[in-house]
Amino acid sequence: MTEDEARAWLEARDVPRETIEALGRFVAFLLAEVARQNLISASTQKAVWARHIVDSAQLLALAEGAGEGPWLDLGSGAGFPGLVIAALSARPMVLVESRRKRVAFLEEAAVVLGVADRVTVEGRRLELVESFPAAVISARAFAPMERLLPLAHRFSRNGTVWLLPKGRSAQSELVAVRETWQGVFHVEHSVTDPEAAILVARGIKRGRT
Repeated sequence: MTEDEARAWLEARDVPRETIEALGRFVAFLLAEVARQNLISASTQKAVWARHIVDSAQLLALAEGAGEGPWLDLGSGAGFPGLVIAALSARPMVLVESRRKRVAFLEEAAVVLGVADRVTVEGRRLELVESFPAAVISARAFAPMERLLPLAHRFSRNGTVWLLPKGRSAQSELVAVRETWQGVFHVEHSVTDPEAAILVARGIKRGRT
C-alpha cells in the first residue's frame, strides 16, 4: 500500500476531512519527535500513513460488536493503534506505556490530535495498572500471546474483543496458547501488508494447564 493509497483508503471509509487533517498534524509531530527518540523505525518513516495510520485504523472495523466501555491499548509506544483509534471513534481510550519519554509524547500527541479529553495515559507497567473491564484490548508488538494473555486477562470480560496485530507470527503464537487458553480465535489478513495478520479473539478464558 502506497501513501496515496493509504489516504484514499481512509477517504473511502468516510473519515471526515477534519479527522484526516488532525492525523496529518499527528504525523508531522511524530516525524519531528523521531529525531529525539526512536518512536518508529527509519524504514517506515516515509510510509507512515500506510505502515502506521491505516495499519492501526483497520482495527476499528474488527472491534465491531464490542460492548460499551474503554479500549485498552497495551505498549502504546508511538500511539499505534491507540491514538489513531481515538481519532476515529468516540470510545474512551486507555494507553499503557511505561517509558517516560514516550508517556510525554503520547500526552502531547493526544492534544495535537484533539482527543486529550477521552485519552488516558497510564505511565507505568501493566502489572501496576488497576483492573477495569475493557471492551477492547489491543496490543501491537507488546508481547507474545503466551505472555500477553496472563498479563492482560484481568481486564477482559466475556464480551471483550482482543485485537492483536502479529505479522508473520500469528499462527505460531496461536498454536502456543491453544493448550492453556480457550476462546474464539480467528486470523484476519492485514490490508497494508499481505504477509501480516491480526489475531482476533473473544471469550478468552483459562483452559487446561
